[in-house]
Amino acid sequence: MMTQVIVLNGGSSSGKSGIVRCLQAVLPDPWLALGTDMLVQAMPASMQASDAGIEFAPDGQVIVGPEFRTLEAAWIEGVAAMARAGARVIVDEVFLGGADSQKRWQKALGELRVLWVGVRCDSAVAAGREVARGDRVIGMAASQAHVVHRGMIYDLEVDTARAESMECARTIAAHAG
Repeated sequence: MMTQVIVLNGGSSSGKSGIVRCLQAVLPDPWLALGTDMLVQAMPASMQASDAGIEFAPDGQVIVGPEFRTLEAAWIEGVAAMARAGARVIVDEVFLGGADSQKRWQKALGELRVLWVGVRCDSAVAAGREVARGDRVIGMAASQAHVVHRGMIYDLEVDTARAESMECARTIAAHAG
């Protein structure tokens, strides 16, 4: 059976979004790209000003509260439902909780065929990208570079400090079967 869901996990500015766009170009079937940034953008602005929601601290730390977790759980179940309905899905994620985050997704994705991909990037390279982007809190890339991979189990890992997005996408596509 062919892969139904590809989950890319990496810190902010690690190169996940570029890989996603390249994957959509090289994979033979249409794939939906869904990610945590989309979830945050869909939330009301008040969720970003509440201890119960999501907070982006001045030092780059991301703090999530119970209301965020409730909406995130619904989001994860919704993504899984789309895959069960026949959509192929690429998930662009930042597992701030490391292995605990992966477990939430594993539970929701259940019987679906999932390719788990770690997107690594040297924290100094990611920090440089973060500055160049201009749309992130400075320090987020460095604070997330290692913590998102803590305790994770991957089928495949790519390193965007050593390979371009298209090369990473081709490697992932070859494993997606």
